[in-house]
Amino acid sequence: MNPIKLLLADDQDLIRESLHIVLDMDPELQVAGLAENGQTAVRLCEEHQPDVVLMDIHMPVLDGVEATRQIKSRWPHIRVIILTTFQEITYVVDALGAGAEGYLLKAIHPKDLAAGIKWVHRGGTLIPQDIARMLVKEAQSGKPDSTPAEETARSDAYGLSEREAQVLQCIANGLSNKEIAEKLFLSEGTVKNYISSIYSKMDVKDRIQASKKAHQEGLL
Repeated sequence: MNPIKLLLADDQDLIRESLHIVLDMDPELQVAGLAENGQTAVRLCEEHQPDVVLMDIHMPVLDGVEATRQIKSRWPHIRVIILTTFQEITYVVDALGAGAEGYLLKAIHPKDLAAGIKWVHRGGTLIPQDIARMLVKEAQSGKPDSTPAEETARSDAYGLSEREAQVLQCIANGLSNKEIAEKLFLSEGTVKNYISSIYSKMDVKDRIQASKKAHQEGLL
């Protein structure tokens, strides 16, 4: 039986190399490529067609959520596991929404990680219990001042994605591109792309107009 081909995407050299060494020790796994950012991960998927990608979230050039979205749209058969230190609901929702089959924290034991990769390769999904509980809790607790349907309707008026709505909120709060990038764990280039898309969809020319329109029409 052929080993499972892996692609490791992480901007930290130490983590990439450590994972490479640990996972290559398992005869059922083979590391086919290493990527230091999401853009390289997408390119290496085209070159190597891995079975499973271990994807970090916080990376320069292209973050892990957007890289996952691009990979899953082009190669739906490639399985993606988000491997990160950020145990925050926003990133879980974004990553799973982008098509990831699993989400694990970097503190996981190497044996459990290897078992998780094999499980996902066989068609399973990986969501740790504590994160699953957070997802359920998040789904059950709507904001008291508006229903999810109302919130969706407001964003849908301009066709804003969930991430664009988050960037718009940051703009309205007066954050710079650099601050938005740090807050949402995106590259500044990705933030600029989101802002251009927001301006286009909302038919505004600058941050002031976008913020004013967002406040006036209850998008925040």
